[in-house]
Amino acid sequence: MSADHLIQIICANGELTREYVNEFQNAGKSFHLRPLAWFAEVGQLPTEPSVFLLDESGLEDRSKRGLECAVNSLVEAGPVIVVAGPERQSELTFLLSSGAADFVVRTGNFVPVAVGLVERRIRLATTNGLGLSGGPSEDGSADFGEILRHEVNNPLTGILGNAEMLLARRDRLPPSAIERLETIANLAVRLRETVRRLSSAAESRQAGS
Repeated sequence: MSADHLIQIICANGELTREYVNEFQNAGKSFHLRPLAWFAEVGQLPTEPSVFLLDESGLEDRSKRGLECAVNSLVEAGPVIVVAGPERQSELTFLLSSGAADFVVRTGNFVPVAVGLVERRIRLATTNGLGLSGGPSEDGSADFGEILRHEVNNPLTGILGNAEMLLARRDRLPPSAIERLETIANLAVRLRETVRRLSSAAESRQAGS
């Protein structure tokens, strides 16, 4: 994993921010971390590949910007891992189903789950030679993209979320179970990236027709 990948951590809770940073450092990878307290501090979106780790505490700024609006403004620069209470997941239905964002429930031991999902996003994008935002121009149609988003990504969201929650308890699992869960999570993210690229290509083709 290259340090060229910028991970922007948006979290207003100082103690929790340190937990995120420590978890990334303990992962033993070379990360370029940029912690910010508030969403409003993101400023101009970076040109280098990025992943945003957006904790809901970072939204409590003066603009009172909604979660969906905030995530929408970030996804053009890279995928967004949202950490929030379970009641906020419904606000991101479209973004989650399109693969532009992932959701981690802010309860229990959620920090390793969020960090693991960021790592997986970058690792699979790098392995497959894909950009983190956008992708190659496969042929498709608007209807096909809609089917992919709603019929494929919705169940993948559940598969990936459950796999990550189990992996957060890896100290209680045998090595064989951890290996299988890692495979499930990797394949789920790979499928979501493929769906996102195909959907984007279908929408671009439709817009240009």
